Amino acid sequence: MLVHPFLRVASAVLFALAVSAAETRAQAKLASPFGDHMVLQRGRPLPVWGTAAPGERVQVAFRSASLETIADDGGRWRVELPAQELGEPATLKITATNTLELADVLVGEVWLCSGQSNMEWSVSRCGDPEKEIADATRPTIRLYTAARGTSAEPQRELQGSWQVCAPETVKDFSATAYYFGRELSQHLGVPIGLIHSSWGGTPVEAWIAPQDLREEPRAQALLAKWEERITANEKQSASPHAPARLYNAMIAPLVPFALRGAIWYQGESNASRAEEYRFLFPRLLHSWRAAWGQGDFGFYFVQLANFKTNGNPHEWAELREAQTMTLALPATGMAVTIDIGNSTDIHPKNKQDVGKRLALWALAQEYGRDLVKSGPLFQRATVRGNTLELAFTHARGLATRDGQALRGFELAGADRVYHPAEARIEGERVILSSAAVAQPVAARYAWSDDPLEANLQNGAGLPASPFRSDAWPMVTAGRSL
Repeated sequence: MLVHPFLRVASAVLFALAVSAAETRAQAKLASPFGDHMVLQRGRPLPVWGTAAPGERVQVAFRSASLETIADDGGRWRVELPAQELGEPATLKITATNTLELADVLVGEVWLCSGQSNMEWSVSRCGDPEKEIADATRPTIRLYTAARGTSAEPQRELQGSWQVCAPETVKDFSATAYYFGRELSQHLGVPIGLIHSSWGGTPVEAWIAPQDLREEPRAQALLAKWEERITANEKQSASPHAPARLYNAMIAPLVPFALRGAIWYQGESNASRAEEYRFLFPRLLHSWRAAWGQGDFGFYFVQLANFKTNGNPHEWAELREAQTMTLALPATGMAVTIDIGNSTDIHPKNKQDVGKRLALWALAQEYGRDLVKSGPLFQRATVRGNTLELAFTHARGLATRDGQALRGFELAGADRVYHPAEARIEGERVILSSAAVAQPVAARYAWSDDPLEANLQNGAGLPASPFRSDAWPMVTAGRSL
């Protein structure tokens, strides 16, 4: 039978495409977090995973460890390398029908760095950019930035790659993350891996796993309102503000890459719903810790800096309070930044001190360093006649940052009306009084969006966190979307 030449060519093309597709399916691949120049977490088992043809045998070798597994029916495979310690750069080798070799792999400390724009803000846009960029040749610090993305369902892949820290790579990297990592590197002398995954202007609920939001009874009204929005406009489903969308696209693909912990800078987008943040923020911690299955890994976050908002000035104070309340969870720490913000810029340029203050918590709690990790945190208020005595933790060496009288304190009586208070330091206590309040019942400090006057610090020069001793109704009470 004669076959038309066109059909012979077409058949050959189809056969070649089929062979090519089969070969592509058979290629073993590693998941998104793995690549040349990466850092693997020391001292913990190391999950390594990826895809291959269903039923394909995959061998994973690193240093002296070598493991084999078989890809499941969906083509997915995973092994867990034994815990590794510091050493020379090594190669991670994957052998299947093809061979993958990831070069220049270090073992050290790995941190996930996430949040909204103040985490996203790059070194080139922050203080002293020329000097900091020129000084960034630090080959044992490795940088990974996850590409932006949203998804209605948890994803397995994202775009990103590891880079060696250098002037040309650090300039567009998160400043907060870099200065945190630089501080760890200088104190610990070990490789540091920083995985940056953030998106400006986004709320906390976008970063929480969908099942954790569904399991939170107090989040149901929020979820219902988003369902209404999406029903009315399907495009809203892809919004980076929608619940779980950023977790699905920018966090889920990183799980379960072994970590030491996470740092977080976010809250501005939730300030008008500060009461809601009281349960949403702890839910985020629970969500991530449950996803990784490493127990209560360290989670250190930045309290909102001072900034003059256009809304109710107490909203930001209440959001800071919600952040402070999260310290009740294990293995947490909070960098107070009300003294290094900018009244007219929601993105303050001083990210060096932000990174340092986060690192203090990590160095003390994760690495056992003997240092002061926090400024004064309110502990209790005691009525003493017509005065109120305030006790703090982390209060050794109480002082004012400018050498002037204490400022920023207020007193209220049973009428719940606050008045400016005179304050004095007595050892590790602060004593308040006010001619306008004969019988004080409550106190507060730095209780506004932009508390420039607040000047209490400890002997380490770390600022006191804003607080109130009362539990009176919040201005954000009952607010949701």
